[in-house]
Amino acid sequence: MSSYCLRSTLKASLFAALCIGAPVTALAQAFPVKPVRIVTQFAPGSGGDLAVRIAAAFMGDNLGQPVVVENRAGGGGMVAAESVARSAADGYTLLAATPATQVMRVFMANTSFDPVKDFQPITLISQSMAAIIAHPSFPAGNMAELVAYAKKNPGKISYGTSGVGSEHHISAEQISLLAGISMVHVPYKSGFQAMNDVISGQMPISFSITGPVLGPARAGKLKIIAVVSDQRYARLPDIGTVLDGVPRFVPVRGWTGLFAPAGLPQPVLRRLAADTIKGITSADGRAKLFEAGFDVVGNTPEEFTLMLRNQIELVGKILKSTGMKLSEQ
Repeated sequence: MSSYCLRSTLKASLFAALCIGAPVTALAQAFPVKPVRIVTQFAPGSGGDLAVRIAAAFMGDNLGQPVVVENRAGGGGMVAAESVARSAADGYTLLAATPATQVMRVFMANTSFDPVKDFQPITLISQSMAAIIAHPSFPAGNMAELVAYAKKNPGKISYGTSGVGSEHHISAEQISLLAGISMVHVPYKSGFQAMNDVISGQMPISFSITGPVLGPARAGKLKIIAVVSDQRYARLPDIGTVLDGVPRFVPVRGWTGLFAPAGLPQPVLRRLAADTIKGITSADGRAKLFEAGFDVVGNTPEEFTLMLRNQIELVGKILKSTGMKLSEQ
């Protein structure tokens, strides 16, 4: 091959390579050129919805574009997750999700998406502590009393959760199996709705994140039976844990995380992660999320991915050791 032909071939190859990389580079440099949408499973006005909206406001400030929150409650988070899984991986449609879709669905049949392969973790916004709450008239006041009462009334106690396959659901089923009790699961579109039914007396007990229940508990509208943990919670130092009545219980911590459809270009992923983390870990961001009842995390995509892998492994061990099976009920 002549030196001229060689030079021509090299130039053509270089030009082709630059052209291939150009769309990704241009996308990263331009992003975002329009509003970003976060689809969430939380009902409007719920505690989880508040956490997402706080994070979205800081994201918007840092991205220089509005970040709009779209509530698509229902199906234990499936409605929201399915819509985002089918969206373009361009950074403009994101998912604010919980273990209900990104962990529990790994172990459930009839799931239209792969929780691991179809999503790109961006950052863990916050973690939340769960509690078992009850109407003030409910006979039990702590975990040991709840177990004793349930044993005397098998199949007569209904409990609410934020949906099938949620971390609250798996906690309740684990409690029932380990304690040898039988309770009736009533899944809601959101834990906020379940809490309101407890306050009104339509539901005797429910599992809820602690943030929204603190005010009603102080006002005497409901009582907190236990925190769903293996140690006491600093915000509720006088409240016992599930282990007080179910010693072998293994807690599954709740959280709210940000995801994109799989295939998101790395530069866009880095921009979304950096601007979200910058906002929620700022002094103002931490204060607002703490006031709403959440503990800020703000980890990297790699750290979030590892955390998800570890929690999936934990849930798998719980299911195997207890013989539990997650279903649509």
